[in-house]
Amino acid sequence: MKVERLAIPDVILVTPPRFSDNRGFFSETYNIDRMKDAGITLPFVQDNQSLSRQKGVVRGLHCQLDPHAQGKLVRCTKGAIWDVAIDARTGSPTYGKWVAAELSEENWSQLWIPPGFLHGFCTLTENAEVQYKCTGLYDKASERAVIWNSKELAIDWPIKPEEAVLSDKDLEAPEFSAAKGWFEYK
Repeated sequence: MKVERLAIPDVILVTPPRFSDNRGFFSETYNIDRMKDAGITLPFVQDNQSLSRQKGVVRGLHCQLDPHAQGKLVRCTKGAIWDVAIDARTGSPTYGKWVAAELSEENWSQLWIPPGFLHGFCTLTENAEVQYKCTGLYDKASERAVIWNSKELAIDWPIKPEEAVLSDKDLEAPEFSAAKGWFEYK
């Protein structure tokens, strides 16, 4: 398994090996011991899957507050996405900074986004299918969001604002400054 720490070292890009032959391929996408070796030690309690039919769909920027904060291990099993993690931990040396990685069925990479981070992605292809493991159960009362194109974050999205396809809820999300105090850096 290839493990790469990104510019925010708590965010980890993990690429499991694929073993191919004339029948197709096999890949062990999750192994608790290999994940622990990579620094991903929290237990996963929920799996989610989404399908975005259009290129340019933006989902996020989302998080859940403590005690329901979620770490996420995200992968794209069909198509491609541009996945973003934003440090929302007040007091962190990387507070308000973001990192991104392309996840696709081709590169087979997964992105570990720890609790205390906002998460979002943009589809780079039609019919992009995303699966992710979560370290916390969904709790509607703990759910929070920040507008995807927050001027305060200056995320370099791979689409123009007029190309973004968003939910009504995501369109109404506040700027990043609203996240101050949602999480504390420990």
